Amino acid sequence: MMKFRSSALLAALLCLLLRGPFVAAQPTPQDVITVGSGIAPAGTVIDIPVSIRDTSGTPLGIDQPPGSRIQSYSIKVNYAPAASVQSITFTRAGITASKTPLFESSPAAAGTISLLDTFQESTDLLPFVSNAPLPGNQVAHLLIQLSPSATPGPLTLTIDPVLTQLTDEGGNAATKETVANGRLLLVSGLVTVTPSTAVPAIGIAGLVAVALALTALAVVKLIRN
Repeated sequence: MMKFRSSALLAALLCLLLRGPFVAAQPTPQDVITVGSGIAPAGTVIDIPVSIRDTSGTPLGIDQPPGSRIQSYSIKVNYAPAASVQSITFTRAGITASKTPLFESSPAAAGTISLLDTFQESTDLLPFVSNAPLPGNQVAHLLIQLSPSATPGPLTLTIDPVLTQLTDEGGNAATKETVANGRLLLVSGLVTVTPSTAVPAIGIAGLVAVALALTALAVVKLIRN
């Protein structure tokens, strides 16, 4: 019985040796879209950068052959509470600022705004730096005019995981990068709204009241003297 067990153990060890050394599964490389964060008082404008990190080994990237570069993106950002935002724009910046898109659109609705851009690779190659430190290369920015009555606290800037994607110039489905296919990682942002630092405006009635008060103080000083 002991001899049988020893033979079985030796056979198992032999199988492990024949299979070679154990190699841990490597994580799938992902490109990254990041919406920045910041702090601003109510009633002011804050500039939030939006960046893409081109990670080597993904289907799209500067390390890939021509035709498989990141030349198109669709980025949708949902913000809440919407009442804290008086106005918002989503426009190109950074490495895309000087480029001429083949197509560009920035649809918006209450609580949401998107930016869609496509660039021709042969004339407007987007100069991503492969494996740049996070957040990567800036491609756009959100200019947010905070409402003067915005409630102090968090204003979330959440990237929509369904409608956000990266593609090549032609939108090739085989190389498209999305959250659903595991090729894209999203990092949402946050604006911390602080109390307004604006000095309240004084109306005519207020100015009259101040003038009367100053006059009264002057009269009192004259009487005392």
